[in-house]
Amino acid sequence: MNNYSDGLLPKNDYHRKIIHIDMDAFYASVETRDHPELKNKALVIGQDPRQNHGHGVIATANYVARQYGVHSAMPSIKAFKLVPESKLVFMNPDFVKYHRVSAEIHEIMHEITDVVESIALDEAYLDVTKNKSGTNSTVQIALDLQNRIRQEEGLNCSFGAAYNKFLAKMGSEYSKPLGRTVILPNEAKEFLARQKISRFHGIGPRTEMRLAELGVYTGRDLQRMHVRKLIKHFNRMGYQMAEHANAIDLSRVIPDDERNRKSIGVERTYEPCIYDEQKALTNIRSYVNDLAQKLAERSFFAQTIVLKVRNNAFETITKRKKLSQATNDPITIYEVSRELFEPLANSFLSDGIRLLGVTATDFSAGEFESIPLELFSD
Repeated sequence: MNNYSDGLLPKNDYHRKIIHIDMDAFYASVETRDHPELKNKALVIGQDPRQNHGHGVIATANYVARQYGVHSAMPSIKAFKLVPESKLVFMNPDFVKYHRVSAEIHEIMHEITDVVESIALDEAYLDVTKNKSGTNSTVQIALDLQNRIRQEEGLNCSFGAAYNKFLAKMGSEYSKPLGRTVILPNEAKEFLARQKISRFHGIGPRTEMRLAELGVYTGRDLQRMHVRKLIKHFNRMGYQMAEHANAIDLSRVIPDDERNRKSIGVERTYEPCIYDEQKALTNIRSYVNDLAQKLAERSFFAQTIVLKVRNNAFETITKRKKLSQATNDPITIYEVSRELFEPLANSFLSDGIRLLGVTATDFSAGEFESIPLELFSD
C-alpha cells in the first residue's frame, strides 16, 4: 500500500488465475477465412457508403485496412480517403454467422472451465483457478486455447493472463494480433505505470480529457494521484480508477449460466447510428414490450430495470433503478427506462447511439431457474 491510498484501498487477491480471450478483428477474420481471396484486401465490415447515400459507420476492419488507419467507429466514407479504392472491400455484417462461430469458440472454452463470462461475441473471461485441463499452468492453458481456436476455427485470438479481470483484459489488448501477455503480481504495477491512460479499460475520451486537466496521462500519473482526490473528481469511478491503477480488481468471473438465470435483457446494435430522440424512445418502447412479454410468459416480476447506451465513440453507460414494487407491466418498465434515458439523451445522441438495451433483473426468490439472456443484434 502506498502513501497515495491512506489505507482506503482493499487488500489485493493474487490467488486467482484469469484469462481474457479477445478475437482478432473477429467479423473481418471470419469473412477472410470464408473468402480467402480477400486476404490481401483492405476489408471493412459495414455498409458501403456508395450504397447508403454516403452514410454508415465501420463495425470493424481487418489488419490490412488498419495499416492504412481505418478503425471501428470511423465513418465509412473516410475509408475511401485512406485506402486505395483498388484494395478496399466493403462487406455487410452477417451476425447470424458470427453468433454461430462465437458459439463454437465458447464450446472450446467450456471444455476447459465452466467459469466463462462472455462479454461480447468476440471476447470472454475464463477463471481457470480450478479447471478441466489437467494442468495448473495458466500460461499453458491460454496457449493451448489459442492454438485450438486457430486450428479448429481458422481464427486468431489474443490473450491476457493475470490474477484479475482488469489486468487480463489489459494484457489481451497489449500486443494484438495473436498477442500473448502474462502479467505477474510483482510486475503488475510497473506494467500499468507504463501504459497511456487511454489504454485503461473503462476510461473513455471524456474521462481521459478530465484526467488530462489534472495532469494524468499515464498509469504512473494515476498511481501518484491520491485516492481521495480521484473520488472528489470522479466519485465512485474515481475509487475504481485508484484500484485499477494499483492493479486491484476483486470482481469475479461470473459464469454465463449464472448471469442468465438472474436477468432478461433486450438490446440492439445500430448501423447506422441513431441521432433522433423520438426514434430512440420508440425503439426502447419496442424492447420493453418484448421484455415484458418474456417476463409475463414466465410469471416473473422484476425489481430493477437497467438501461444500457453506447455511443459512436464506443463509450458505454448503464443506468439502473430499483423499483418500490416488482413489476412486469410494460408501461411501468417503459416509464422507468425513459426516465433513465432522458438525462443521457443530448450527449449520446450528438455522437450517435450505436447500442440501446433494456434489462430486467432482481427477480423474486425461487423464480429464476433457467432464463436465457436474450440478445438482439442487427
